[in-house]
Amino acid sequence: MMTLALGPSWLDPDYLLNTFGIWGLLLIVFAESGLLIGFFLPGDSLLFTTGLLITAGTLDFPLWGAVGLICLAAILGDQAGYVFGKKVGPSLFRRPDSKLFKQENVQKAHEFFEKHGPKSLVLARFVPIVRTFTPIIAGVSGMKYRSFITFNVIGGVLWGAGVTLLGSWLGNIAFVHKNIEAILILIVLISVVPIAIEFLRARGKSKKAAAQAEPGTAPDTAGAPAQRGRHAKR
Repeated sequence: MMTLALGPSWLDPDYLLNTFGIWGLLLIVFAESGLLIGFFLPGDSLLFTTGLLITAGTLDFPLWGAVGLICLAAILGDQAGYVFGKKVGPSLFRRPDSKLFKQENVQKAHEFFEKHGPKSLVLARFVPIVRTFTPIIAGVSGMKYRSFITFNVIGGVLWGAGVTLLGSWLGNIAFVHKNIEAILILIVLISVVPIAIEFLRARGKSKKAAAQAEPGTAPDTAGAPAQRGRHAKR
């Protein structure tokens, strides 16, 4: 059975929260924040749904307690990813593809880290897949631990608390309750926009590079001998 918003039913936030509760949620947040196997987990929609269900009274757990634990799980998940990257090092880039591991994901995270530097640990929190691999890349790159832990905490709190409290706040609006599926779809779409932009940008660059590599696009070199001939006659 498939859910409208999130694909397989076992990845549906309602199913996950009803089945595993708050402690299962924390494990998922930890895994998605820094373990290679966690990149496919529904972090954004899960946090949003948690805040919404707590406000609605469906999930019996204190909101601020959940927010604090979520932030802690997110920070510890990145910490685990950093340590893994530090120990594994360059061998990560030589690891063969498998069903759960793609070199493409590592390369995207590496480019993201190189482009944004330490602040990528904050920005990546809001980009699915990239947020899983970025702390690992930080460890591989030998990022100073003091800088890492600073941006790790900032990113973990902004993402963990921000998305959960957003769900809690919107949970007080009747329109959200009546259109929960549409809201979850919107969250998923917003979360993948950065990936779509990067994909289109990379595709444009590859097309441009391919066009420049074609023989017909370099007339200057072909005309050089003729020009030299004219100069010689003079």
